[in-house]
Amino acid sequence: MNMNEYPDREILTIEVASEIAGNLRMHLSHNEWASIAVAGGTTPAPIFDDLCAANIDWHRVHVMATDERWVPVQHARSNARLIQERLLTDRAAAAQFLPFHMLDHTPEEALEAIVSRIQPDLPLSVVLLGMGEDMHTASLFPGVAGVKEALSAQAPALAILRPDSQPEARISLSAPVLNGALSKHLVIFGEAKKDALKRALSLPPEEAPIQAVLSEMTVHWAP
Repeated sequence: MNMNEYPDREILTIEVASEIAGNLRMHLSHNEWASIAVAGGTTPAPIFDDLCAANIDWHRVHVMATDERWVPVQHARSNARLIQERLLTDRAAAAQFLPFHMLDHTPEEALEAIVSRIQPDLPLSVVLLGMGEDMHTASLFPGVAGVKEALSAQAPALAILRPDSQPEARISLSAPVLNGALSKHLVIFGEAKKDALKRALSLPPEEAPIQAVLSEMTVHWAP
């Protein structure tokens, strides 16, 4: 794990967007296409605003969420909606988006089709993750039913999880897929999350799921 600290969030945003753009260009220089999985939520959105304007062969880039709430793309809680509005615009509008949600299906009914959709893009070229103060990442929450299986080295590409605190099911890339990305970035803000990350290093993944994906991770922190 490599820790980069920045004096403020604006500088972090610029630097992380630049690093991810460089990762994608490097991958595209040796491959026909590149794949990137990105977190939803408020933390990565400003990074998307810079990254979308990067001079990349976006038509050769496949984009997916790291995890998704089982809601339609148009729903206010949809990560896909955020990604489409903040990342897949400007030059990045040419990228191909691989959604996880399927209308009129349960997560269990749709899982096989979604795995088939994303399998050609694995291993991921780049992943951009966030982390909660509870040390969850993507939808891998500590203590949630199914998280132990999703953290296993033998886990399938996607996991279905139903956190008690959430109104809908979640579908998430599993720990082996997240950890297997060729370039990995974790963005966290504030002292509380920095302290949580330090605690995670001494805890088992079942208690601190972020611990399962920290191998060769670049962590970006700002106050």
